Amino acid sequence: MPDWIGQKRKRLLPGYAVLPLIFAVAVNFTVYGGAQLLALDLPRHDIASPLDNRLPFIPQFLVVYLGCYLFWIVNYILIARQDKTRCYQFFTADFLSRIVCLIFFLAFPTTNIRPDVSGPGFWNHAMRILYALDLPLNLFPSVHCLVSWFCYIGIRRNTAIPLWYRRCSCVMAILVFISTLAVKQHVVIDIMGAVVLAEVCLRLGRIPVLYRTYGRIFDGMYHLFTLRIHHQHQRSQCHET
Repeated sequence: MPDWIGQKRKRLLPGYAVLPLIFAVAVNFTVYGGAQLLALDLPRHDIASPLDNRLPFIPQFLVVYLGCYLFWIVNYILIARQDKTRCYQFFTADFLSRIVCLIFFLAFPTTNIRPDVSGPGFWNHAMRILYALDLPLNLFPSVHCLVSWFCYIGIRRNTAIPLWYRRCSCVMAILVFISTLAVKQHVVIDIMGAVVLAEVCLRLGRIPVLYRTYGRIFDGMYHLFTLRIHHQHQRSQCHET
């Protein structure tokens, strides 16, 4: 790895946070995609309430529903930049939450009834694309809401981050909740389940035996990785001389 790349990476993320962050992204996609394949033919439950059926369909909220990916990237990096203990506690919680999600996706598969968006117009066309790409699977708990709430509670008590940004993160998470209902991707109980799961897992992630075990695994992986980079750097210097 060139020195200038390593320096830029260190300014963005401490070394101990890189692998946990990459692992969290990989686990998220593996759980979500893998559960869809494994539960594709299983019977599904519609857990929509009368309230959900009365809520309006507002396709313009697609901007928030898709735009939240930027929110996730920024806040997960902010969380990973915290000291090693808090970083490992958070990513332990994140990992535990995905395991619970996988269990629910396979043991209690859910679905919902989407509105007819066959009419003309930009927003209807955009919704048809979303519905075609994102099937009504893996709904309870909502991963969209889970990650968004993690983005808030992961920095909720971090006084190094300005209070205004922490409050904005809370507002953004709530807007994501609303967006999942407005575009009819989720129902109210999906959101409730996501919030409860995030809060419980965050507390579980602070259990010493859990986050220290997680930390030892990634400390070992990081040590092996940096050792290999160091040896490659030494070999390249020898070739140059």
